[in-house]
Amino acid sequence: MRLLVLGGTEFVGRAVVVDALARGWQVTVFHRGRHPAPDGVSDLIGDRLAPGGLAALHDGEFDVVVDTWSAAPSAVRDAARLLAGRVGRYVYVSSCSVYAWPPPAGYDESAPLVDGSPDAGDVPYAEAKRGGELAVLDAVGASRSLLARAGLILGPWENVGRLPWWLARIARGGDVLAPGPRETPLQYVDVRDLAGWTLDAAAADLAGPYNLVSEPGHTTIGELLEECVAATGSSARLRWTPADAVLSAGAEPWSQLPVWVPAAELPEMHGALHGAGVSRALAAGLRCRPVRETVRDTWSWLLTLGGSAPLRPDRPPVGLPPELEAALLAGRPEA
Repeated sequence: MRLLVLGGTEFVGRAVVVDALARGWQVTVFHRGRHPAPDGVSDLIGDRLAPGGLAALHDGEFDVVVDTWSAAPSAVRDAARLLAGRVGRYVYVSSCSVYAWPPPAGYDESAPLVDGSPDAGDVPYAEAKRGGELAVLDAVGASRSLLARAGLILGPWENVGRLPWWLARIARGGDVLAPGPRETPLQYVDVRDLAGWTLDAAAADLAGPYNLVSEPGHTTIGELLEECVAATGSSARLRWTPADAVLSAGAEPWSQLPVWVPAAELPEMHGALHGAGVSRALAAGLRCRPVRETVRDTWSWLLTLGGSAPLRPDRPPVGLPPELEAALLAGRPEA
């Protein structure tokens, strides 16, 4: 298979490249040159936002294109139109954020969507992803478009900082604020499972939208944080604190306490972020590895970087400020 990855040097794109190379596919990577491409690929440099920035893509035919772009939809539009006559299948890595907020727990691919335009420039994330979907559908048609609507993505190469923050914080040891209840269910997809399913689906000529994330309750916040302690070998002590106490102190779920959203206190938010319906992807072969493997492999990767993950400049930092954690620990009731 001849694969073109638009991106391919970080997180999702890199996972796709690594998986494709392991299959023996011929891989071409188009990127801006800010990060080195993996060994074994054909390397094309260009900036899809610059005039003439797609020049390196004017030649070549590909069985599959995987596009991970998450900014201006017009950039997806221009690339998809340029490649439309020379590709078999165009895969756009979208997001469950395209559903109108808040989607009810259990929502599937038929749920209402946000508005979007393939011609838009800088727009909010949800509108950008929906506009990207529309750009692909318009350029190559529904029968050759695969829309991978990812949920929360974790794993090696993460450049958003969620799981790396927890691992780094726990590795430092001491008392660690752990937001309860321990049994709060989580839903996410390991980036390598996302990549593997995407290439399998493209090779099988699947089309249309798929919610791409584990089943709801794949793990819990307790299991995730306990695996972080085990993976790092830390002497950290998880101090479980009731959700209402955490929220009352002003700690923000999802951002300051990455991944965590309390189910009882914020049911709409929890249902939207950890309750996507995934029966379609499961029927099409999605399989998700255990949380232990995701956590340990992410920590092993972080160690190769000295314990600190690279962060995307277009995303806000995540993590609980030390002073807020200290205040919560000082007044912590028993969970």
